[in-house]
Amino acid sequence: MVTRRHLLRSIAAAAALAAGSVPLAAGAADRGPVVVELFTSQGCSSCPAADKFLAELAGRGDVIALSFHVDYWNYMGWTDPFSRADNSARQRAYKHAMGLRYVYTPQMVVDGRSQAIGNEREAVERLIEAAAERPRLPVGLVQKGTTITVTVPGREDAEPAVVWLVVFDRTQVTKVERGENSGRSMVNAHVVHSVMPIGKWLGQPLQLTYTSDALAANRGAAVLVQKKGTGPILGAAMIRPPTS
Repeated sequence: MVTRRHLLRSIAAAAALAAGSVPLAAGAADRGPVVVELFTSQGCSSCPAADKFLAELAGRGDVIALSFHVDYWNYMGWTDPFSRADNSARQRAYKHAMGLRYVYTPQMVVDGRSQAIGNEREAVERLIEAAAERPRLPVGLVQKGTTITVTVPGREDAEPAVVWLVVFDRTQVTKVERGENSGRSMVNAHVVHSVMPIGKWLGQPLQLTYTSDALAANRGAAVLVQKKGTGPILGAAMIRPPTS
């Protein structure tokens, strides 16, 4: 559902990009972009619909959409080439933080605070709309080659937070040869390549510079300022990968 508020945020984001500002850094929308993490697997027959939905979210100016491929489906006959044990560990951390009984795919986690089945569009949209109403830290992100500079303003009485760097590929297309999706051509957007903690925010103004070979050409980068590692996301920024 596209609301008037959503439309206004999208127009503001487009205007900021046209003016040459850093994509989805501070000012991309009044309250900053909402982070949507999809936990998915090419070995899961329920995941393609959620993958398609995430690709649509990835095109929005008010959302940072990230595709985390888990590895616990690999035993079913197809090894997802983008699956990472760290992604599965991140999902399990959310399970504990949210008091869930188990992990599953496809799952979408919104701003580290709430979750829904990844192919249930209306439920996810409601969570995004609710998250968009919350004030958040205006995170700045600038990239030059394989180096990024991150800025986070200060906030009184703030709890410590981890600054995560997430590097991702724009799109990956895979012909699945075995498993539940055998014979399908899978298209995955914003596929996470790596996730690493690059600093801590303690409530004081922060500027940090980080260099990594993972920040290669044709990849995107997102920075998440997140309480307790996998708690609520306080602010985020993204630089989109090139379109070609």
